Amino acid sequence: MSTDHRSGGGCCPPMDLMRSEPMQLVQAIIPIESSHQTVSYLGDLGLIQFKDLNADKSPFQRTYANQIKRCGEMARKLRFFRDQMTKASVFPSALTVAHPNVNFDDLEAKLCELETELLEVNSNNGKLQRTYSELLEYVLVLQKAGEFFYTAQDSATAQHRQNEENIYSDGSIEKPLLDQEMFIDHSKQVKLGFVSGLVPKGKSMAFERILFRATRGNMFLKQAAVEDLVTDPVSGEEVAMIVFVVFYSGERAKTKILKICDAFGANRYPFTEDVGRQKQMIDEVSGKIKELKVTIDAGLQHRDNLLKTISCQFEQWNLLVRKEKSVYHTLNMLSLDVSKKCLVAEGWSPISASTQVQNVLQKAAKDSNSQVGSIFQVLNTNAPPPTYFQTNKFTSAFQEIVDAYGVARYQEANPGVFTIVTFPFLFAVMFGDWGHGICLLLTTLYFIIREKKLSTQKLGDITEMIFGGRYVILMMAISSIYTGFIYNEFFSVPFELFGKSAYACSDSSCSDAYTEGLVKVRPAYSFGVDPEWHGSRSELPFLNSLKMKMSILLGVAQMNLGIILSYFNGSFFRNNLNIWYQFVPQLIFLNSLFGYLSLLIIVKWCTGSKADLYHVMIYMFLSPTDDLGENQLFDGQKNLQMVLLLLALVSVPWMLLPKPLILKKQHEERHQSQAYAMLQSSDDGALGIEPNHASNDHEEFEFSEIFVHQLIHTIEFVLGAVSNTASYLRLWALSLAHSELSTVFYEKVLILAWGYNNIIILAIGIVVFICATIGVLLVMETLSAFLHALRLHWVEFQNKFYEGDGYKFVPFSFALLTEEEE
Repeated sequence: MSTDHRSGGGCCPPMDLMRSEPMQLVQAIIPIESSHQTVSYLGDLGLIQFKDLNADKSPFQRTYANQIKRCGEMARKLRFFRDQMTKASVFPSALTVAHPNVNFDDLEAKLCELETELLEVNSNNGKLQRTYSELLEYVLVLQKAGEFFYTAQDSATAQHRQNEENIYSDGSIEKPLLDQEMFIDHSKQVKLGFVSGLVPKGKSMAFERILFRATRGNMFLKQAAVEDLVTDPVSGEEVAMIVFVVFYSGERAKTKILKICDAFGANRYPFTEDVGRQKQMIDEVSGKIKELKVTIDAGLQHRDNLLKTISCQFEQWNLLVRKEKSVYHTLNMLSLDVSKKCLVAEGWSPISASTQVQNVLQKAAKDSNSQVGSIFQVLNTNAPPPTYFQTNKFTSAFQEIVDAYGVARYQEANPGVFTIVTFPFLFAVMFGDWGHGICLLLTTLYFIIREKKLSTQKLGDITEMIFGGRYVILMMAISSIYTGFIYNEFFSVPFELFGKSAYACSDSSCSDAYTEGLVKVRPAYSFGVDPEWHGSRSELPFLNSLKMKMSILLGVAQMNLGIILSYFNGSFFRNNLNIWYQFVPQLIFLNSLFGYLSLLIIVKWCTGSKADLYHVMIYMFLSPTDDLGENQLFDGQKNLQMVLLLLALVSVPWMLLPKPLILKKQHEERHQSQAYAMLQSSDDGALGIEPNHASNDHEEFEFSEIFVHQLIHTIEFVLGAVSNTASYLRLWALSLAHSELSTVFYEKVLILAWGYNNIIILAIGIVVFICATIGVLLVMETLSAFLHALRLHWVEFQNKFYEGDGYKFVPFSFALLTEEEE
């Protein structure tokens, strides 16, 4: 790895705080007998990101494919155990062992044994439970059907005889689907068959209708609803059931009825006409139910005891399996040297962790009783290293805001350092109300105080997001309280917290015409906006002007910070082209226009001038030689404007032309030097490939592409300087909208309800005010201001210096496995 970047940081020590950790590509040659122990120890350390040296092999061709398959099978068993524990309301023990002292092979056998036993218990319990449910249903059929059996049978016989008489009397050619033998000998007694059982209540009407149509009415159906829910033996779900008895005549009708019962999922049970036999069957079935209940309870108790035994060690086993699988997955990324019986590992590691890594390698060789130790060495490479920033629970959320835009290029200036301050502050500019800020603060303090407990619980998506950004919201709340004091707004109500107002009424009409007659009687209000401005006619124009100009000042300051950071990037990477032909002209162009506008705003505030700054800036371009007249703020302003305009015009070609031309010249010089070196060493056959290399370099360099890229970059910056500055006006717009919404809710809801002198209306008004404040101002406005602050950082600030095309340092770490599991 090149050391130029590391040494470049020495010229500016304070900027080292926002550089990523210096990384190095390391190689470790590990004996096979200590490879598993070594990788496991490195996982505990969590400071190496391994490279896949077997990328050309499929997962099934790798050395440890069978071990990973075993781990996958064990993980499946553990998922099965977790599902069973969830169903039985048995939860894994929270006590886990950091370094589980369990043999992997023994654990595999143990899990197989437990799974077999649990499957057998579940199978037996399932069969018993199904039989138990069937017996319960059978008892219901015996009880319900016995109540109406004989009455229904008599009615069915009478109906059947009436149907026969109707057939012979009207000479209908359509006969009921009954056996023809029944119509031949009328002296014989009609013998009806019947089918009994249960059918779901929701299907009962359709069941009856289909039976009637299929038998053409030659059946008699008697139904009785079951009061309680019944457990279906097939599905195991509790459903509402109806006991039915269908009387029929003939085998064809019976066949149709049985098919319809099967189609509707009806559970059929045998029934006897003998009353004595019915009572005997009820007693027998009831006895079997009691015996089965005892057996089922014993089986469930055995299952619960088994699951409780598993739950005591579940987390320990789960952690071990996940670790083993990750270890073997990592071992599959290493190159196997069969002849030397060793594994070769390569990966990225922080330079500061070299000693720790070597100590771990030595410890692993010692603990595994390896006769040969591991070899550790640093490799030189031109490959871009991963980016690694050390964060804590406070800074990690701010870093995530930056990484959501793009991960910093290796050793590039990290905007996350400045985001800790600028993001909450820009949010607070749009959300300036110290009453609302206190509400945010109290909400955040709840999450911070209980963070240890909440971090172990499963939260909802929104709650999880708020909990993860609790320290960002904390800074946003504190900043909102600060800007709320500046705006002097507490739920839109002003207070004289920092002394008396500087204004007073000039006459008695002041109370009637509140917006007239104010005169300054004291020195200026010590901090923030004077409370007398609130409610006056001048409030909106005054706050409009104040917040709009403040937005421009903040925007220009932050954009200048972004350009300055591009200088530190150029200095760190020793890229003088970017410094002289990008940083310098960009700084000149931005400040010749909008830096000058910021200066005019400050001068106008200090002098109290009535100059029209819009007019000044417009005619600075249209008529730079005209006199300024009443818009002149200081002596020499006209000449200064002409100089600044000229600098702005010069900076555009300064950004556009020199850099592509210099790159072309450098390439040609490098190409000529390579050709000269090839001629000087033509006798050396080892250098015979240099001419082709030089030719390839020449073909890879396209001046047109470089020029077009620089042209796009120049146009983007010139137009972006205008659009980005205008974009910061969202600070003014959202701040004003937040203030006006807060005023509307206060005056048109709370004060209006107070004026009715009715306790009910007042209570309703308070409820509406609280709901509107929480729903609109504390939720919607917070989200809106957050997103706009995010946009200002991503687009207006970071695009001045931040490439964001790097990739994260993701080390092999068991701690990350635990976080993912949680």
